[in-house]
Amino acid sequence: MSQYWSDIVHKLTPYVPGEQPKLDNLVKLNTNENPYGPSPKVIDALKQEVADTLRLYPDPNSEALKAAIAHTHQLKSSQVFVGNGSDEVLAHVFQALLKHDLPLLFPDISYSFYPVYCRLYAIDYKTIDLASDFTINIADYDHPNGGIIFPNPNAPTGIPLPLQKIEQLLKNNTQSVVVIDEAYVDFGTQSAVSLINTYPNLLVTHTLSKARSLAGLRVGYALGSQDLIEALTRVKDSFNSYPIDRLASAGAIAAMQDDAYFNKTCEMVIATRTKLIADLESLGFEVLPSGANFIFAKHSTKEGAAITEALRARNIIVRHFKAPSRVSPYLRITVGTDAQSLLLMKALAEILS
Repeated sequence: MSQYWSDIVHKLTPYVPGEQPKLDNLVKLNTNENPYGPSPKVIDALKQEVADTLRLYPDPNSEALKAAIAHTHQLKSSQVFVGNGSDEVLAHVFQALLKHDLPLLFPDISYSFYPVYCRLYAIDYKTIDLASDFTINIADYDHPNGGIIFPNPNAPTGIPLPLQKIEQLLKNNTQSVVVIDEAYVDFGTQSAVSLINTYPNLLVTHTLSKARSLAGLRVGYALGSQDLIEALTRVKDSFNSYPIDRLASAGAIAAMQDDAYFNKTCEMVIATRTKLIADLESLGFEVLPSGANFIFAKHSTKEGAAITEALRARNIIVRHFKAPSRVSPYLRITVGTDAQSLLLMKALAEILS
């Protein structure tokens, strides 16, 4: 039926998400989901929301959710934009703030949805090579552009960029928007949210899928100046006037309000990550510094693709990227529970022996 497609559809190469296999006894370490379930307060909020009111539309502006997010980050509600997962938020960001005559800049090894959105919205872009150690060099972004975007910590490398480097980038780049995609920031990376009231061209995006354990509810948000948020709202209201449903809003509010549970589970993930890195290094892996709930590692002698397949044969799923060639030796491994890490290490010891 491709004869009926719009011309742009033929030119798209859609984003390929991490595999969601239907296997029993699976150790799933490939999509960076939180190994711990959401706060019990989220479950209670969802149960209370399952009522006759589901026949009614939700609040189109998600005011209660925005207020909860604003309170968490010590900002105003007018500085908050919400959407169905951070991917939808990013889609609006690309269309509302990053489509200009000059090219958009982002790292050559980064979130692979960025070039997908550029092609979808006909945005000119240029990738900037990471350094040999996979770090971002902000000096490489110091030339005219239509915007800059990158995750912090970066994905799939997991390497964080210090806050002072981000601030220097903002000082050097005042004529376009700088978007810091903080999907994994809560696992040990310093957030750039504290810079928002100083730099009006800074937009920070977050998701509740990772640290808040709500990947199944699909809630994300952006934080920035009222001017940037207004642009996103104008695009949203031209696309979907009711983006957040009643259940997602209730669950997200409860998650944002339970700081104790949030901090506890983040600390558990960080502790497991620290031990997992040491264990992998003892088996001959080189592990990049991580400020995320995943690690990026390669073995000194065995190829990443071969290890991935050997793990799959043992019902353990990790993520392997074939391209670009610089990352093909690496595995991206989600930090799971301590029990999952033990199973992973036992399997790797067998494979490498």
